[in-house]
This record gives sequence, C-alpha cells and structure tokens, in this order.
Amino acid sequence: MLVTLRDVPADAEIISHQLLLRGGYIRRVASGIYAYLPLMWRVLKKIKNIVREEMDSANALETLLPQLQPSEPWKSTGRWQAYTSGEGIMFHLKDRQGRELGLGPTHEEIITTLAKELLRSYRQLPITLYQIQSKFRDEIRPRFGLMRSREFIMKDAYSFHGNESSLKATYSSMDRTYKRIFNRCGLTTVAVDADSGSIGGAASQEFMVTAKTGEDFILTSSDGKYSANQEKAVSHPSPPIPLKEGKTSLIETKGQNTIKDLCQQNDIEASQIVKVILLVARLQSLKKQPVLISIRGDQELNEIKLINTLAAQIDEDIIDISYVNPEKLSSEGLESLPFGSIGPDLNDSVLSNAKSWEKNFLRLTDETASSLKSFICGANKIGKHHIHITWEKLGVIPTVADLRKAKSGDRCLHDKDQILKECRGIEVGHIFQLGRKYSQSLNATFTNENGKEEPYWMGCYGIGISRLAQAAVEQNHDNEGINWPLAIAPFEVIVVIANQKDPQQKKMGEEIYQRLIKGNIDALIDDRVERAGVKFKDADLIGIPFRIVVGRDAEAGKVELIKRSNRESKILLIEEALDKVISEVSSKRP
Repeated sequence: MLVTLRDVPADAEIISHQLLLRGGYIRRVASGIYAYLPLMWRVLKKIKNIVREEMDSANALETLLPQLQPSEPWKSTGRWQAYTSGEGIMFHLKDRQGRELGLGPTHEEIITTLAKELLRSYRQLPITLYQIQSKFRDEIRPRFGLMRSREFIMKDAYSFHGNESSLKATYSSMDRTYKRIFNRCGLTTVAVDADSGSIGGAASQEFMVTAKTGEDFILTSSDGKYSANQEKAVSHPSPPIPLKEGKTSLIETKGQNTIKDLCQQNDIEASQIVKVILLVARLQSLKKQPVLISIRGDQELNEIKLINTLAAQIDEDIIDISYVNPEKLSSEGLESLPFGSIGPDLNDSVLSNAKSWEKNFLRLTDETASSLKSFICGANKIGKHHIHITWEKLGVIPTVADLRKAKSGDRCLHDKDQILKECRGIEVGHIFQLGRKYSQSLNATFTNENGKEEPYWMGCYGIGISRLAQAAVEQNHDNEGINWPLAIAPFEVIVVIANQKDPQQKKMGEEIYQRLIKGNIDALIDDRVERAGVKFKDADLIGIPFRIVVGRDAEAGKVELIKRSNRESKILLIEEALDKVISEVSSKRP
C-alpha cells in the first residue's frame, strides 16, 4: 500500500513531517494522533529490534506494563495533581465505580509498586526491566508530526539497586548502550547534561539528534568537553560594563518601560541594570506563592532553573509558574504596580489584600545581579529609577542563585578559554539517576545485607521510538526526499521496473527481486503500471538506500544501480549489480 503525495500538506511545518506524510509513511487521524502505515511500521520494527538486542545485551529484562493506571500511586508520589491539573498532560478519567484512572505518560509509579511486591531482598538486586509500548500525553499544542504527538511509542526501562554505586554503574552502562543504539540506527547524536524535570532525580543526560529544526537548544564547548541542554547549561556570563562613578540619585524615566528604552535614552548599558520579574508559583499544596526575581538586564531568566531553585527552597514540588501582569493583579484584588519601574526592594505590603496568594514575596537574585557593585534599578514609582544604587542602600540582602540562561558566547566553567557555541537538537533519549524519590514516596523497600529495610535506589532510561524514526528523517534527507540509514530503512533495496509492459524488463525485474530475497536482502519491487518518471520520483521520496532500475539496458543484460545517499549511479551487468548490493548491505549489518 504505497500512496504518495506530490504537494506538501498544509499542516506540516518541518521537512521530516512533510516527507513522512508525502512518502505514505504516516497519516494524521486527529490532532497529535497518527496512523503508522506499512512502510513506517517496518521502520519502527527495525528500530525496536535494535533497541531490544542492545537492551538484552545489557542484561535488561523485557516486560509489558498496563497503559491504564490507577491514581493512588501517583497521588502517593505527589504527581497526580501536577500531571492532571498542573502540566495537565495526563489523559485521565473515572470508571463506572468512580475510581480515578490515567493513561500512562510514564511508568515510574507502576513499576515501583510492582517492585515493592516482588523484590524483597538485596539478593534480587540489581535488576533492570524495560518495555516498548505506546504512551499518551495531552500536549497543549501537538505539532511537528511524531516529534510532539499525543500518542507515541517509547522504550522505557527502570533499574532497582541496593546502593548508589550500583545505580551509577547501571547508569554508565545505559549511557554506553544508548550510544550503541543510536550509532546502529545511523544517527549522529550528542549526549548532554539535562534537567530531570517532573520525573526528578539527582542526575540526568539527554541524547540529542543534531538538526537545524530541533526544538531544543544545545550548548557545547569549543573543545568538546562540555555539552548541555540550555535548560541545564552553566557558564561564566560576560562581565558587566561598570557604571561611571556618581552619586546615588533618582532619574526620570517616564515611558521607558523596557531595558532597550532605558539604555537608549540614558546612555547606559543593559549589564548595568538590575531588572525585576514578578511571577506566581503554584505549589503542590495548591498554595500560590508570589516570587520576585532580580537579574542583570542583559540576561534571560531560565524558568527550569527557577522552578528547581524554588522547589529546593520551599521543599515542595512546583506545579507551574506564571508571570504577573496588570490583569492578573486585578483579578487577585490588588492595586496596579509600577511595571517597568519595579525595584528589588518592592515591599510585601503590596500583597496585603491578595485573595488567594501568599502575602509575602519569595525573593531570589541571580548571581549576575548580586555581584554588581553599583547599578540602575526601578524605584517602585512610575517613571522613576535609581542610579548608582547598591544593595546596601536598597536595604535588601539578596538570596543568590543561578537563574540565568547560559548562551552562546559565554565562557565555560571548566576552562575560561573555551567558548560555548549553540546548535539545535531533537531529544531521542533520556537517562536518569532517580535515587530514592519514588521508592521512599511509595514505601518500596528491600531487606539489606544487615537484615534492615531500606528503600531501593532507582534509575530510569527512555527512548522515543517513533520520535527517533522522524528524527532520522530530519537528519537524513535532500531535496528529493528521505535518505534512510540502511539499518532502519523499511527496505534495503528497491527494484524498479521502468516499463511494466515490456515482457523482458518485467521478467528480469522479477528474477532480480527473487534473487535478492534468496540472498537475504530486504527487497521491494515496484511493478506498478506507472510511468518510469513517477516510479523514480517515488523511489527518491521514500528513500530506500539502493535502487536497481531495470530499463532500456535490459536487452544487454544490464541494470542501473543507484545509491540513494550520494546518488551515485552505475550501469552494471546483473551479476555485478547483485554482488555489489549483497556485499555492501551484508557488510554493514552487525
């Protein structure tokens, strides 16, 4: 069943999505929901086979967990509220008895609950269990085809350990396993330090397929010794330009509500300004905590770092954060604030009439702002700013944290001579050292060597199978279509009969096809009654690595052999073409 499209579908924004739709690999059923058509299913099976072989080699055991999950374990870990009301990514429902259930976006709670019942002794540890199945996430804005869909195929694995050193050993083993998987799939990936997000844990690492249209920003050092997702990246910021000496005073800044306005109209630099950002954090306890952030004017707030810092300070998970604007203040029953002129010393009294918010600010200051000896900041009056002010004169003692986004051009922490550079990537894998977060929450324990009960140490390891397939297309295509890596291509060779009505071409094409099959080559034959040009265009579009064309040279016993990756074309005798294809395909198999 090969149904290709000539026109680019209107809803396909990136090239890989366009090509998979045009090539007849996937078909949209609803927003963020796709059918995997026969060609794509063959690709996915090949990826899954590679994953299974490598996971089995790493002594992991395959299992299959329920997609429909009860709410109770999620409530025990505190993630039910966050996943259903906060991030809101879990599809959830009530059964006819009124019991709450969710479609699994991930399986930490379920696997830990099972381990609690089955793994009772240190003699059963360590153990790693994995599965390959569909996951569900109610994405706010599904887009880019299989990159951000609401139903997707994932390999997730979970390991259980008696101590931290055992966890770290398995984490390192999975790092090596993942690199082998991606290498075998023919992908160029970068392993980067990453934030653990809502899954949590002490350490995590993402595996990124480098691509111009990737959603994630990756920062790497010029010596290649450091790489991180921008959410996690750290660096030395550029040094600020010192303020010229002067007395502390107020300056008129009417209508100057942006950093750019302040700089242009007062002959100052953004690095000399402390800007203030107001947010409200919604906590797991459903409290709403106002937060006041101070950061240098030339820097951007990293929301992930902020959420992690807040969670550590409050000792409570953060469901979400939102920026404060005049409308939000009004709905809270508060008077308007001097936006554009707010300073780090804004008084808590402005919150005294809040309906649902806590009545004090949690104040955090980025290191770039706290280190300024003298600076410009808002004076908490419309159209007024302090200049040559200090933290001492403001009467504020900053609570300092790293809250800024590292960016291209910053100097590296490990070597100040190295500069960070930026590229884009698509996340296809993520490994975590979970520690004891889930085992403690779910009271999942084992008996140690001393006969005492203690919680497991845990790890978690995921690969987006369907996302990996599309990422391979994003990294391997040209103007004519897909260029699949050989190991995951739906077929290794396509035999194209140029003129199906020519008896000699038809007979020769079918004979070549049968010989390829007997030679253990995964082959496809295009024997449609179509023009040769249509067949050639479709062959380029669907991206089979090798193409054997049976055409006008058939009378001389010759065929055209085309290598899809570099479009190299040779006219060869049939035997030569078959020997070359079988030899090259076989040599690249593991």
